[in-house]
Amino acid sequence: MELRDIEIFLTLAEELHFGRTAERLHVSQARVSQAIRAQERRIGAPLFERTSRRVSLTPIGRRLRTDLQQVDELLRQALARAEAAAAGRTLRVGVFGHAGHELGPLVAAFAARHPGAGVEFREINGSDPFTALRSGEHEVNVLWLPVREPDLTVGPTVLVGRRVLAVPAEHPLAERGWASLEDLADHRVADLGPAAPEYWVDAMVPTHTPRGRRIPRGPVARTFHELLSAVAGGECVHPFGEIAARYNSPPGIVFVPMPDSPELRWALVWRSTADDTTIRALARTATDLGPIHL
Repeated sequence: MELRDIEIFLTLAEELHFGRTAERLHVSQARVSQAIRAQERRIGAPLFERTSRRVSLTPIGRRLRTDLQQVDELLRQALARAEAAAAGRTLRVGVFGHAGHELGPLVAAFAARHPGAGVEFREINGSDPFTALRSGEHEVNVLWLPVREPDLTVGPTVLVGRRVLAVPAEHPLAERGWASLEDLADHRVADLGPAAPEYWVDAMVPTHTPRGRRIPRGPVARTFHELLSAVAGGECVHPFGEIAARYNSPPGIVFVPMPDSPELRWALVWRSTADDTTIRALARTATDLGPIHL
């Protein structure tokens, strides 16, 4: 049985749901079904009982789960020891604004597991999220999802939160105290320029509201402080991750919640060709810790 098949079996034994297992492991549901059928053919007996309403382990499946959990734990310990021996350098990690403060638990867990290793935070520009990563100036970036770049590896999610909308202090939405995605069609949002892929910008600043109304863009603002200046000057409103409101209170600007906005997920991203033991050690630590909810 291959390591991936062991992971699929143990995850399905925990979730007891093919769809959730596929989502958790970032594979197709067909891949999960295929792996389980192959294991059952090899063993010569069913491992799960499936009905239209539920999935449950058979007695043989329960015994295999117990045995494989021991194997899985031994493998994890072996990998952790290997990573601890190899991961002894400081990673340059790009973040937006004050996100590094929120990642304190991850940094602490990484340092505890790998003495001598560390994280040095660098700033990312929202208008150009990938250049410093591709040039090697940053080894890892923490970016909102999705990231669909063929040369980049998307690792585990490390932060989860909502959006806020930055508006001028005298703006009607500031007086109301909240904003919806539909409100964006009645105002301009900043244009981040051509360096960031449109699909990625849309995940934070959509081009259309849920009802299909176009959200006008402009002026061009390429840094966090340029965005704030444009908002304070009444040129636009602009969505941010809620971290922006937590650590900033610029004069002339109010951050209002956007209750109907989808959850934002931020993940570790690195160049696939730069994949090494230290980056993998940080990713494994993040996976074990789980996302930090803002």
